[in-house]
Amino acid sequence: MDTVCWGLLSTANINRRLIPAIWASPHGTLTGVASRDKAKAEEYARQWEIPHAYGSYEEMLNSDHIDAIYISLPNHLHAEWTIKALQAGKHVLCEKPFALTLDEVDSMVQASKDNKRILAEAFMYLHHPQTKIVGEWIHGGRLGEIVMVRSVFNFKLEEEDNVRLVSEYGGGSLWDVGVYPLSFAQFVYGSIPEVVNGFQWVGDSGVDETFVGQMTYLGGGMAQISSSFRSPFHIHAEVVGTKGRLELTRPFTGMEEDRHMQFYPLDGDPVEIPVPEVELYSGEVEDMNNAILNGSAPYISLAETRNHVRTTIALYESARSGKNVAV
Repeated sequence: MDTVCWGLLSTANINRRLIPAIWASPHGTLTGVASRDKAKAEEYARQWEIPHAYGSYEEMLNSDHIDAIYISLPNHLHAEWTIKALQAGKHVLCEKPFALTLDEVDSMVQASKDNKRILAEAFMYLHHPQTKIVGEWIHGGRLGEIVMVRSVFNFKLEEEDNVRLVSEYGGGSLWDVGVYPLSFAQFVYGSIPEVVNGFQWVGDSGVDETFVGQMTYLGGGMAQISSSFRSPFHIHAEVVGTKGRLELTRPFTGMEEDRHMQFYPLDGDPVEIPVPEVELYSGEVEDMNNAILNGSAPYISLAETRNHVRTTIALYESARSGKNVAV
């Protein structure tokens, strides 16, 4: 096999970002889309020029035309359909958040091992050159000892019936966009925090529509993160070290727009850091293709993914209890 045949499990809006990356890949092709409504799948397939339309998720999983599945279902369905896809012999790229409990994560990982199939979490920005440059600066010691990470992801959610506001679907701003700042802090420090402290504003929806978290890491490093559905779109990240700081105006998305990454040294003027122009979603697609075709390990390990979920759960526990929670 020299080409990975991809299938989309659902017609979610996020697919629109992944589809061009799959079509542009020299090692992948978009082969099918599945919906619980056959007519909807067929219309979607016509719109995006996808060869096969499936009228149920099971039909796609049983198809010999599909090698890898992209799961973009609501959060509470990630574990169920990831496991079913793996058991059907498909490789899986599962959207964040990977799962809502550690038991679900462990079951998904075990299904991957049992069926000898690749499983990875879809955090597209971690694959982008901008994020990898941040890692190079940190590991190269150019920032000195990391003291603080601050990051935010806010946007105004207008639709009152949006699945992001349904508690039993794994709704809430932390699960939805707060996991970006959270995962960025884990990336910078290379580990989970020792202790977390969370604060949430719960709306009439019953989910956190604003969340603020503080995390303390081994060695004294700290992180402050926030997410919200209640304010205009705003994303930002800052990595503060003893030798200077990095500031990212588009750390998670919108990198093709007005993006800047600057270094502020102890002395002197800030320096603009050049970042290669790369399509945001192409990295995670190529990473999966390489893992499937060449046997390479996925860039985001399942241990890192488990720690994303583990830390999120701890922050929610802290927000509910009003206490610090050890991770």
